[in-house]
Amino acid sequence: MIKNFVEELTWRGMIQDIMPNTEEHLMEAMRMAYVGIDPTADSLHIGHLVGVMGLKHFQLAGHKPVALVGGATGMIGDPSGKSAERNLLDEATLRHNQNAIKEQLSRFLDFDSDAENAALIVNNYDWMKNFSFLEFIRDVGKHITVNYMMAKDSVKKRLSSEASVGMSFTEFTYQLVQGFDFLQLYREKQCTLQMGGSDQWGNITTGTELIRRIDSGKGYALTWPLITKADGTKFGKTEGGNIWLDANRTSPYKFYQYWLNTSDVDAEKYIKIFTFLSKDDITALIEEHQQAPHLRVLQKRLAEEITTMVHSKEDLDNAVKASNILFGKSTSEDLKALNEQTFLDVFDGVPITQIDKADIENGLDMIAALAEKGNFLKSNSEARRALKENSISVNKEKVKDDYALTNADLINNKFILLQRGKKNYFVLQVV
Repeated sequence: MIKNFVEELTWRGMIQDIMPNTEEHLMEAMRMAYVGIDPTADSLHIGHLVGVMGLKHFQLAGHKPVALVGGATGMIGDPSGKSAERNLLDEATLRHNQNAIKEQLSRFLDFDSDAENAALIVNNYDWMKNFSFLEFIRDVGKHITVNYMMAKDSVKKRLSSEASVGMSFTEFTYQLVQGFDFLQLYREKQCTLQMGGSDQWGNITTGTELIRRIDSGKGYALTWPLITKADGTKFGKTEGGNIWLDANRTSPYKFYQYWLNTSDVDAEKYIKIFTFLSKDDITALIEEHQQAPHLRVLQKRLAEEITTMVHSKEDLDNAVKASNILFGKSTSEDLKALNEQTFLDVFDGVPITQIDKADIENGLDMIAALAEKGNFLKSNSEARRALKENSISVNKEKVKDDYALTNADLINNKFILLQRGKKNYFVLQVV
């Protein structure tokens, strides 16, 4: 049964531009649509997620989604909003990246079932690698005028920019290569719709134009808004760089924290785009949040939904426990349950001092740990005073001045967390 895909995306705020009659075309029968993905890394980041969610909604509506890995276009560089060309990747790296991306996409899309609308993944390098330059300009280039290409916003912005050093012929031809991808999928797979970010509108419509001029066919185009943050900073970026879907690049804890720390305005927008919650559920959540914004109901639900979807329920539970270590009640058992990366993420920015393993094998007294060895406190007398005040904790548990650190206190066999009061943390790393 075909559902109204355009209607679903509209209330979620996921449509920027759409070609006339696209909605009617999609309601007539099962259709195929594709989204291009740049394979310059072996992981997607959250900037890709709008496209992935778009493909998933397309599949849920009864249609067949295609993820196109841009092995060929990824080698060229897309002028849309960018100022530098990309590095060439060898074929082995492209294949590795494609396989890794497909594995991540399979958390969202059904590739393997027998369903008629099971997803596909294709790589445009497969049909571009044997295409000679002469063939391309003869069979494709002659159908699109330079005037048409120059009129595209992505080209005009790049050429008119004060910082522009011009545009290479390689980049200028990008829209032709992307347009040919659409023509190729239209011919080989009967794919009639290309979707992407709003900065791709010019490239996508070049594809519809090639389909019209070369094959006398009809292609459709749909774009979603580029995601922004209310404070003007770039969506999906932190001081540490991209927020990746790969747990080895961005830990589930940091991933969870990114969504938890969104503003109220952004959370209201993101929960529609980045979850599959129903319209009624989201409306109720927004109303609940507005009654008591300090409880951050929207941010918590957003972070829960998206962390579970990208990682797992277990990763979400661990991320929540890790968050509570800093902001709630927790025990030494909670600390010792953290893996090394999550521990380092939770206490990112906390001072760390290295001590020798020999120092704790026979027991390291707390005064030495706090002052002479750890340099946490300035002097032995300050350490004694803090211990007498009962303000010192080891791994979240209060200790007296007669306590000694041993191997039993180690987290991941290498860390001990010291704390004075509620907010002053210090880490000993045993080497």
